[in-house]
Amino acid sequence: MEREASGHAGGRKEDAAGRLELRRSMGLLPTTALVVGTIIGASIFVQPSEITALVPDTAGVLAAWTIAGLLTLFGALVCAELASAMPRTGGVYVFLNESFSPLAGFLWGWAMFWIMHSGIIAAIAVVFARYTGHFVPVGDTGVRVIAIGAILVLSAINYRGVKQGSTLQTFFTIGKVAAIFLIVAAGFVLGSALPGEVQQGAVPAGDGLPPVGPRNFMLALIAGLFAFGGWHMVTYTAEETIRPERTIPLALMIGIAVVTACYVALNAVYLYVLPLEQVITSTRVAADAADVLVGPGGAAAISGLVLFSAFGGVNGIILAGPRVYYAMAQDGVLFRWAAAIHPRFRTPHRAIVLQAIWASVLVWTGTYREIFRRIIFTEWIFFALMAVGLVVLRRRPDYAPQYRIWGHPIVPAVFVISAAAIVVNRMISEPLESVIGLALLAAGVPIYYVWCRRR
Repeated sequence: MEREASGHAGGRKEDAAGRLELRRSMGLLPTTALVVGTIIGASIFVQPSEITALVPDTAGVLAAWTIAGLLTLFGALVCAELASAMPRTGGVYVFLNESFSPLAGFLWGWAMFWIMHSGIIAAIAVVFARYTGHFVPVGDTGVRVIAIGAILVLSAINYRGVKQGSTLQTFFTIGKVAAIFLIVAAGFVLGSALPGEVQQGAVPAGDGLPPVGPRNFMLALIAGLFAFGGWHMVTYTAEETIRPERTIPLALMIGIAVVTACYVALNAVYLYVLPLEQVITSTRVAADAADVLVGPGGAAAISGLVLFSAFGGVNGIILAGPRVYYAMAQDGVLFRWAAAIHPRFRTPHRAIVLQAIWASVLVWTGTYREIFRRIIFTEWIFFALMAVGLVVLRRRPDYAPQYRIWGHPIVPAVFVISAAAIVVNRMISEPLESVIGLALLAAGVPIYYVWCRRR
C-alpha cells in the first residue's frame, strides 16, 4: 500500500513504512533515449578502424557490425525478460541477487562503482573535454577541469530530478540520431559526385592486410560488442519508469535496433567515401569523411558532433549508476545513508553525489585509464551469469515474467557463448592485465563478508 503525504507541491509519495519513494516519470521515449544515448558515444565517430583492419572487406565490415548488433539484441532480450519479472531499481544487480546470491550482486556493484561505471563516466568526460580543445585551446589541466565540470553539471541536473535528467537525455539522443541521419544522407548524396574517392570490396592481396578468416572475424565481433556497451543501464531505473515490465523491454528492442542501424549506416558511409586503407589507418574517420565531403570545415562539424554525443552519453551514464548504489544501500551492502531519497526532488541524491565525487577523482588522477583497461572485460563475466540466471529462474515455480523472450534457451545460450568468447580472448591476449583485473574484482569478496558480519 502507498500513501500520499503533503509537505511539498504535488505531495510526497511514501511507502507503507513512511519512507520516500522514487518518482515514476520515465515513459517509452526517455527510456529508449537512455538506451540509445548511452550506447552511442564518441567511438563510432572516431575510430572504427579496428574492425575494418581485422575484416578488410566492405561486406565483412557491415556484417560484423550487424551481427554484433544482433548479439547485443540477444543480451537485451535476456535483460528485458528479467526486468519484466523484477522491475526493481538496480537492474543487473537485482538479477544476479535473485538468480545466484547476494555476493554475485555485490561484486557487480563493487566493480561498477570503483571501476566500470565510474571509469566510463571519467573516460567519456575526458573525450568531451579533449574535443572542446578543438574550439578552445586547453592543456592537460584544462582537460581535467572541463571533464570534472561536465560531470558535476550533469550530476547536479540529475540530482534535481529524474525527469530533468531524462529530458536532457532525450534531447541529446534525438540530436545525435538526427545528426547521424544527416551524415548518412550527405555521404551518399555528395559522395556520388566524388569519382575516384569510392573504395569498394576487399583490398588486393599482398597489401599486408590480414585475410578475412574466422579468427579475425571473431575479433571484429568482440570489438563491435564493446562498441554496443551500455545497453543494460536502462534496467537500473525500473522504479522510476512508468509500467517498467512493458516499457523497458520495448525500449531495449527499439533502442538496439536504432543503434545497429546507425552503426551500419555510418560505416557504410565511411567505406563509400574513403578508400578502405584510409578507414583502416584513420583515428578520426568521421572527420576524414566529412573533410572529403564538405572540405576543411567538416572536421569542425564532426568535433562538435562528438562533443554533443559525448555530453549526452555521460548524462545517461550518470543518470543510471546511482540507482544501483541506492539499491545496494537499501539491501544493507553499502552505507545506509546512500539509500536516502531527496524529500523534494525524489532522487537518490547521496548516491549521485558519491558517484560524482569518485568519477571526478578518477579524472583528476588519471587512474581510470589503467584500472578501467584491466577490468572492463569482467562485466562480460556478469553478463554471461545474467543469461545463465535466466535459465535458472525459468525452472522456479514462483518466476512470473510479464515478457518472455522468443528462442529460449537458444538466445541466452548464444549470448553466453559470445560473452565467454570476449572473456577468453581477453585473457589469452593480455593474461597479466586480466589476472590483475580479476584480482581487483576478487578483492570485493572479503569486503562483502566483513560487511555482512557488521550487519
